[in-house]
Amino acid sequence: MRATVAAIAAEQEADGALPWFRGGQLDPWDCVEAAMALDVGGEHQQARAAYRWLAGRQRADGSWAAEYRAGVETSPAAESNHAGYLAVGLWHRWLCTGDEQLVGELWPVVRRGLDLVTRMQLPGGAVSWALRPDGTPDDTALLTGNASLFQALRCGVALAGLTGQPQPDWELAATDLGTALRTRPEAFADRSRWSMDWYYPVLGGAVTGSAAAARLAADWDRFVVPGLGARCVADRPWVTGAETCELALALAAAGQPDAAVEQVAAMQHLRAGDGSYWTGYVFADDARWPVERTTWTAAAVVLAVDALCGATGASRLFTDPGALPPAGTEGSQETAGWLPDGAGRGTP
Repeated sequence: MRATVAAIAAEQEADGALPWFRGGQLDPWDCVEAAMALDVGGEHQQARAAYRWLAGRQRADGSWAAEYRAGVETSPAAESNHAGYLAVGLWHRWLCTGDEQLVGELWPVVRRGLDLVTRMQLPGGAVSWALRPDGTPDDTALLTGNASLFQALRCGVALAGLTGQPQPDWELAATDLGTALRTRPEAFADRSRWSMDWYYPVLGGAVTGSAAAARLAADWDRFVVPGLGARCVADRPWVTGAETCELALALAAAGQPDAAVEQVAAMQHLRAGDGSYWTGYVFADDARWPVERTTWTAAAVVLAVDALCGATGASRLFTDPGALPPAGTEGSQETAGWLPDGAGRGTP
């Protein structure tokens, strides 16, 4: 994992940007994931630089562009998933390092992002995937993005408790969103061919306990290729490393760590000699595709291994949804007792 973290760090631009690979595209969600992996590996200065790069490019409405290249917006769409995910990264940073300075510095950025997310929430609890050109939320909600936003809102609530600035709107938004994820499948566009829609409600913490185990068991044979990992799309002979490691995180969250270890082991055929990881493998053609080694694939490996080994203070972020404050519970901000290791006793 040290080699893998070094491979991620080697792709970082001088200004702190963490693209998919040096000279390639950057999206805010994957940049945050790569920064989290840097923190797991002890590269705290480089992770801080990545977070500050993102903070410097937030737009006035709380959004980011969907894609950047060389620091320039190349896809201007404002997506809710990108607006929310910095909250997960910053809470992860706190759990890893106790970096009060960065939490205080970036708290306003997180707040603007999650305030936008709540403004994009649709009737019924689901969150629109993007803003229209006129600034209104699109009517479509995506299940994977919403499951990630459920986690982001709860991490935002945790940060709000840490800073002593409660955000009850976020709690209510998370409560309604969690209900939609568990009980209203019709609220989301049908993308059931994609494995992320299968495991992400478990990974994001919306579906837990026996329901999580049942959900993962139901489509196991559709998506898991023994010895190779998880398909990205059910009807394609293509396994991908990031989806496999995210599935491992979901399995660990569902109380199946042995199955999680098997999946991390299964995808090691994607590992390159320098510790980086190829994105995917078309097993019908015995070919790696796309022909790229991405920082976010390597980051997913690092986060999965940390979750299974317990190497850092952030290792339970994905595997123990109960470690976050209960969303929408009256008075959940009145005490910091739920914060791991007394984290709430210091105010940034």
